[in-house]
Amino acid sequence: MKETIAIVDFGSQYSQLIARRVRENRVFSVVCAPDVDLQQLRDLNLAGLIFTGGPASVYEPGSPRCSEAMLELGVPVLGICYGMQISCLLLGAEVNAAPAREYGRVRLDVLDDTDLLGHVSSPASVWMSHGDMVRSLPKEFIPLARTANCPIAAVRHRHKPVFGVQFHPEVTHTACGGQILRNFLYNICGCRGSWEVRNFVTETVEAIRQRVGADERVICGLSGGVDSSVTAALLHEAIGDRLVCIFVDNGVLRKNEVQLVESTFREHFKIDLRVADAAERFLSRLAGVTDPQEKRRRIGHEFIEVFKEEARTIPHARYLAQGTLYPDVIESGQGLAGQAANIKLHHNVGGLPAELGFELIEPLRDLFKDEVRSAGEHLGLPKEIVWRHPFPGPGLAVRIIGEVTAERVKLLQEVDEIVLDEIRAAGWYAKIGQAFAVLLPISAVGVMGDGRSYEGQQVVALRFVETSDFMTADWVHLDYEVLGCISSRIINEVPGVNRVVYDISSKPPSTIEWE
Repeated sequence: MKETIAIVDFGSQYSQLIARRVRENRVFSVVCAPDVDLQQLRDLNLAGLIFTGGPASVYEPGSPRCSEAMLELGVPVLGICYGMQISCLLLGAEVNAAPAREYGRVRLDVLDDTDLLGHVSSPASVWMSHGDMVRSLPKEFIPLARTANCPIAAVRHRHKPVFGVQFHPEVTHTACGGQILRNFLYNICGCRGSWEVRNFVTETVEAIRQRVGADERVICGLSGGVDSSVTAALLHEAIGDRLVCIFVDNGVLRKNEVQLVESTFREHFKIDLRVADAAERFLSRLAGVTDPQEKRRRIGHEFIEVFKEEARTIPHARYLAQGTLYPDVIESGQGLAGQAANIKLHHNVGGLPAELGFELIEPLRDLFKDEVRSAGEHLGLPKEIVWRHPFPGPGLAVRIIGEVTAERVKLLQEVDEIVLDEIRAAGWYAKIGQAFAVLLPISAVGVMGDGRSYEGQQVVALRFVETSDFMTADWVHLDYEVLGCISSRIINEVPGVNRVVYDISSKPPSTIEWE
């Protein structure tokens, strides 16, 4: 059984980041709520606990708490920011408002460079974000570090394996953060570092084989994105031709998307792939619709109808597989993360399991996105599938501002192909989190040949962002030469476009997609 670090989430914006940092050190991690049943933690091969930060004050009524019994599970505890304050408070310390808030990089003076702060040079630069602090400690605690405004910036208990840091070791702004986390995981918790994605693939394949009967089949809704593609590859490795994939051509896909999916899954992996050609059906449902939410609603409804029709033609189908990832599990309050809501369904198959009576198989529900990509590489998926940029469920319909018509889809498909070709040729594709074009519902005056052009001429906006988590994003400072080449090709090769603009807004306040 894999050794596990439980991340106890007190409302931190960094809880998933902490879990990823642990896994980057080849130790498995799960995120749980402060009120998690302690028996559930005992049932894990628990190696340690990390208490996250949070926006509340520990002394406020209703602030998130864990029981003191969590500190008695017999495993080391590392409290971060609020997590340090709550663990110290439970063990007799005094916590109250700091005389001055600390936010940003600060100088940390190390007082004890053993255990948690081993191999950390003093002074160190760390990232602080707090308005409260541990004011005084009982004699059972030893201060490990201080800053100018925070005399107790790191601690350890003399008799219990309880440690705390007021700063954030999980963020890249804390240069020594990686060393501190390694010290905790390996030197204090005694982890071996045996978590690997390839082991996950082996274990998951065996689990699927044990679950799916010899006469049963699994349906996978394939979108062509990395999540559903890796899900399909995993299932095919496990059950072979008892997997049936359904790919719905909704008429608003990228150019040649159907051919890419067919060549990858039908020809390369020899998967039973059913392609539903429903392009005209979807476009007729979108006729005259300009509201983006209505576009999404109609596409989602039509997708379910088409998928149901295809699924009913597959005998002995008992299971539906979908590419749910661990962030979906955390954010929907499932499992150890809480009891808040049902799991967020894949954008293309929402409601299908209940309507068709399928049992769900979610082989990726323990993985983060980067781990899914690693699994895809291990399974032999082509790099252009594994590392492709995200594409919205409603497809180009939400990148065409205004009404969606077959003519406008074809125009944007041509533009999109040029964009992707040029950033790949220039070596930018892997540096960009997402790159796409948006067709705007406006005409602009231009000069084409010897005359002025206006009627039927449209404007395209380019949107390139860099991001690590898609929660925040910055626009890409692309080389002007590359931008110029993209613009020139679009205007010269795509009839109907005479102006190209570049979106230089960040998220927040803007979103990544325009609709």
